[in-house]
Amino acid sequence: MKILLVDDHAIVRTGLRKLLAMVSDAEILEAKTGRESLVIAKAHHLDMIILDLNLPELGGIELLSRLRQNSDVPILVLSMHAEPLYVTRALEAGAQGYVSKNASPEELLTAIRQVGGGGRYVEQEIAQALVLYSTVPAASLAQLAPRDLEILRLLAAGRSLGEIAEALGLGYKTIANNCSLIKTKLGVTKTADLLRLALEAGVS
Repeated sequence: MKILLVDDHAIVRTGLRKLLAMVSDAEILEAKTGRESLVIAKAHHLDMIILDLNLPELGGIELLSRLRQNSDVPILVLSMHAEPLYVTRALEAGAQGYVSKNASPEELLTAIRQVGGGGRYVEQEIAQALVLYSTVPAASLAQLAPRDLEILRLLAAGRSLGEIAEALGLGYKTIANNCSLIKTKLGVTKTADLLRLALEAGVS
């Protein structure tokens, strides 16, 4: 197998490489950013992608959509986010599996085998939370585009509009306009109400 690891933290990629080496002789490729992963995915015939959602330059949900446009390679999301909103969006964008970074190595390996073999896998605790995923704030946020969700996540993390623009490689006015559109979509006028909705739905 040829597996691409996409994570901006070297220590995470190193740990995953060592874990995979214990159970497989797969060839491992690595990418630190979303854009880098697109280049690698285009240049190689991959058997599987293990993908983080928090990436510089290009957010994980948007990256998922772009990868799915050009390939049907199995994608397993490995993320610090276990909130149903993120899981739902990732699966809708084309991921075949979702595991949090709090999962045990055994569960991660089970997910890798399942997704790599053409199946689907969602971490047990996350799957249980999805069953209860029916809150009004979450339903409202579900209408947002991947870029909207990424901007909202950064806002909820305390980033200023200027910092968000720099993180996403966009202009300040573009981010400000997007924030206004997000408020319109969610039916709020104040940034405080926007952040309240985000926090209630677990966007952080």
